[in-house]
Amino acid sequence: MGFAQLVIGPAGSGKSTYCSGLYQHCETVGRRIHMVNLDPAAEHFSYPVSTDIRELISLDDVMEELGMGPNGGLIYCMEHLEDNLDDWLDEQLENYLDDDYLVFDCPGQIELFTHVPVLRNFVEYLKRKNFTVCAVYLLDSQFVSDVTKYISGCMASLSAMIQLELPHINILSKMDLVSNKKDVEDYLNPEAQVLLSQLNRQMAPRFHKLNKALAELVDDYNMVNFIPLDLRKESSIQYVLSNIDNCIQYGEDADVKVRDFIPEDDD
Repeated sequence: MGFAQLVIGPAGSGKSTYCSGLYQHCETVGRRIHMVNLDPAAEHFSYPVSTDIRELISLDDVMEELGMGPNGGLIYCMEHLEDNLDDWLDEQLENYLDDDYLVFDCPGQIELFTHVPVLRNFVEYLKRKNFTVCAVYLLDSQFVSDVTKYISGCMASLSAMIQLELPHINILSKMDLVSNKKDVEDYLNPEAQVLLSQLNRQMAPRFHKLNKALAELVDDYNMVNFIPLDLRKESSIQYVLSNIDNCIQYGEDADVKVRDFIPEDDD
């Protein structure tokens, strides 16, 4: 049985930077992982890629040969990957051992993990190949600076969670770029009534019923919370990785637990 992370999130949320930091951390601690690029538009990597979708199809070729735009072309590429799962990807996965750990760096087009079924079908394929998969959803921490942006991020994350039906870890990326971390920390585990109060103060009275429904939705799905990630700190990376490993039961026979890697407090 193999293990996999499916790294998803909006464009610019830091997915490839996360993958690079994760690879470097694992290399430092002597842990072996394999990086897989699923973005047909990717150009440069700061980590070694063991499997690359561009060997099958690239966005540049699709745009040039079929005259498609970047968005339609990317969907076409991913659908082409879906059509070749049992051929091309089967051949690629033969290179890995049963207990190998794969990290899939996905495109940032939000349709792919909210309503287009390509990634969902990809996940089902991995499950048939006896992979245990965790979705790792990244959201730029600078985006979560007030309650309305937080709610928007939660809705996008929840949409991906429902679409993919996977163990799900939400990460606030780029914490090293946040000037006032207190603004972000208020939204790591917020209370529904606090969210509702803040929403009502910022929005017109005609939206109060909608605000109440949204706050209750976030509260009901209490799995929609975020782990802050500061790639400058090894303890922060390890804490995130430990949570993901716990989701997919990786190394469940080991003695090390998540609580051993509580991230350091910021000064």
